[in-house]
Amino acid sequence: MRPWILLLPLLVVLAGCKPEDTPAALRMVHTLVVETKRINDDRQAIGEVKPRYESDLSFRVAGKVLSRLVDVGAWVKQGDTLATLDTQDYQNRLRSAEADVSSAEAALVNAQGTEARQAKLLKDGWTPKATYDTALQNLQAAEARLKAAKAILDLNHDQLNYTTLKADFDGVITAVGAETGQNVNAGQMVVKLARPDDKDGVFNIAETAFNDISKTQLEVVVWPLSNPDLTLGGVVREISPVADPVTRTYAVKVTLNNPPP
Repeated sequence: MRPWILLLPLLVVLAGCKPEDTPAALRMVHTLVVETKRINDDRQAIGEVKPRYESDLSFRVAGKVLSRLVDVGAWVKQGDTLATLDTQDYQNRLRSAEADVSSAEAALVNAQGTEARQAKLLKDGWTPKATYDTALQNLQAAEARLKAAKAILDLNHDQLNYTTLKADFDGVITAVGAETGQNVNAGQMVVKLARPDDKDGVFNIAETAFNDISKTQLEVVVWPLSNPDLTLGGVVREISPVADPVTRTYAVKVTLNNPPP
């Protein structure tokens, strides 16, 4: 036990000895004064050229598509036939309406004769006033039924004409929505017709890009991907008021000064 007792104070003494602290090395510090400057952010986006005016053409009546005479890319003139419906049902309705008009005309002729006879008998004192009033009411009712029958006839004429879809203006077909043999509803898109003269560049821009839209006209530069050396000037015509809920981008439409063909 004694050797251990003698070494313990020695270890304690050695542990208390520390080397002197070395001075820390001096380091040079570089300073820089930060100034606020405007950053010219060159934002770029990929879009596509679309017609400014594009209409969904459809039939005003429902039916079975008998023929579709145009495909995507076809150029049409105003008044050209684009598609037709089966007209059998509308022809039957038209013949029924024509028969109703003939029946109403015959009833009117009969009511006119009865009113004329009762008027003469009333004038000569051979019939009471109530009998003439009944004949006059029947005449007025016959005239009203004839007007209604003619209106229905005109309506059936129009519906028969609506079975032919015609182009409202000169343009190019950009999409089709119905095929031959398909049953379509009134107002369902059959073909989409676009005006080729007016074109827009359509881009989807992130909402963080709109840091300054106070200008009345925002000018942009557009160039085709196939020919980057060809630059086209443009002015922002429309910015969608609401961002896309998924991509959080805004649709921006640019009027091109020299749109590509």
